[in-house]
Amino acid sequence: MSPAVKYTLGRLGLFVAVALALWPVEMNIFLKLMLAVAFSAALAFFLLRGWRDEMAQQLAGAAERRRAEKERLRAALAGDEGAAGPEKPTDKPG
Repeated sequence: MSPAVKYTLGRLGLFVAVALALWPVEMNIFLKLMLAVAFSAALAFFLLRGWRDEMAQQLAGAAERRRAEKERLRAALAGDEGAAGPEKPTDKPG
């Protein structure tokens, strides 16, 4: 399972758990939900640190791959034959 999916499901699970814990408390439903968001965010900061770090590493790797591909394409467009990678021979009229 993707680290981003794990972290997102963890955050949602914490929110639901806190909201259910606040359910019997007598107060406005919107206030309960706002408190559940705040408390679950604070809990996630400590409890889901490992999953958050995994997700950050995955996103950083994806960003690096996109950056490298962008540089490779720019070099290919600029006419740098070596940066374009292996290409199939083309039939050019000559």
